[in-house]
Amino acid sequence: MKSFVRVFLISVLFSLQASAEKPNILFIAIDDLNDWVSPLGGHPQVKTPNMERLAQRGTTFLNAHCQSPLCNPSRTSLMTGLRPTSTGIYGLAPWFRDVDEFKYVVTLPQYLETQGYKTYSTGKIYHGGYGRKETDSEFQLLGPPAGVGVRPEKKLVETPFGNHRLVDWGVFPHKDEDKGDWKVASWAEEILDGKPNGPWFLSAGFFLPHVPNYATQKWFDLYPEESIQLPPWLPGDRTDTSRSSWYTHWYLPEPRLKFLREADQWRNLVRAYLATVSFVDSQVGRVLDALERNGYAENTIVVLWSDHGYHLGEKDITGKNTLWDRSTRVPLIFAGPGVEIGEKTNKPAELLDIYPSLLELCGLPPNANLEGISLVPQLQDPNAKRERPAITSHNQGNHGIRTEKWRYIVYRDGAEELYDIENDPHEWFNLAGDKKYARTLKQLRKWIPVEDRLPAPGSKSRILIFDKDEIIWENSIIQPSDSIPGL
Repeated sequence: MKSFVRVFLISVLFSLQASAEKPNILFIAIDDLNDWVSPLGGHPQVKTPNMERLAQRGTTFLNAHCQSPLCNPSRTSLMTGLRPTSTGIYGLAPWFRDVDEFKYVVTLPQYLETQGYKTYSTGKIYHGGYGRKETDSEFQLLGPPAGVGVRPEKKLVETPFGNHRLVDWGVFPHKDEDKGDWKVASWAEEILDGKPNGPWFLSAGFFLPHVPNYATQKWFDLYPEESIQLPPWLPGDRTDTSRSSWYTHWYLPEPRLKFLREADQWRNLVRAYLATVSFVDSQVGRVLDALERNGYAENTIVVLWSDHGYHLGEKDITGKNTLWDRSTRVPLIFAGPGVEIGEKTNKPAELLDIYPSLLELCGLPPNANLEGISLVPQLQDPNAKRERPAITSHNQGNHGIRTEKWRYIVYRDGAEELYDIENDPHEWFNLAGDKKYARTLKQLRKWIPVEDRLPAPGSKSRILIFDKDEIIWENSIIQPSDSIPGL
């Protein structure tokens, strides 16, 4: 009996010591992934079994939104805990460390390092090559960068606006193992199979379904061409929106719906996007398998997120750079210690909230400089009250506010849009001009960011500036007589 009690007490002590350990963090980023994943139900045919199994292990945010519908500002905001309107980072440049005021901002991995975490990273976490130079100190150990990997000898689809090399889609003979995302998953597997000592922070950033949407035939075979369902589209949808709604994506390489229809490429693009989503889901699965087979699942917080959404014909366009749900809504899934299992919440959430949420889940001191709000209340109770809506900004003066019921948009020139998401989930009917919604508009306007900076020094690529009476897009003045590109 004494022996049994002794063993029991030792086991209890061991359990208490284990529970006192800081949890590890597996941080999975996916580029340009909208809500076309099975946990969010954005496309009825999508096959993402690995994201689904992660969702079943944790809590899925059905109403999560990015802070900016573009890679660099979105990722900068998430990793620094600061809004684009607070930093002026709106374009694909600059790297925030090159802005004097933010040179020494403590990012999420840097903060975790001060708390004893070993930080690993592979693939795309910051935009492009940012944070990966030998002189950078964002992570302690770096794996392969993100990238397309293998390409066809020439583009598969000739597209307008310069026939940009990245704007392409389709299938050609190659191997999954040749793709950049395969190499990212392989490196993450190697780190986990090496059984690193905790606590650790492992970030793996996948490139697909960012263009070019290339996949091998087996992934296309999941989506037979004749059965592909195109996204909902309403002819004349944008007749009740202002010209301002075009300015945020005025002249971009991503094609308009008009081109896709005329070139008979709409169905092909949708199919390619779905195929690449399923491929990247398989790579997520490889990393989750490695987590589980090495015994880390019970003491690892997993967070999966995308930097922004993506249009595939909705609102007459493709790509991001808008303030509608298709461009701002993102997958956000948490699993692991401190997270309810198999739950979904419709409370608004922001990518900005990931930083403070991870600190609280890990039992770490809060960082007082963050602008996000911890999501732990919703991770423990999906119906817990949320203090504010999700707020997205794209260039100075253009903001989207998202509650459970409403989508409100205001542009730099004062033009407004209002959508009843509960009754109009595709944002087809702009209610902003209806006087009976004046009170709703007034309530939503109070969430427009008070601090709304000009673009940071060195800003370029997809920068929109309102200078007195002139509207400047990519250093070119938009004349009132200019036709909308691509229409």
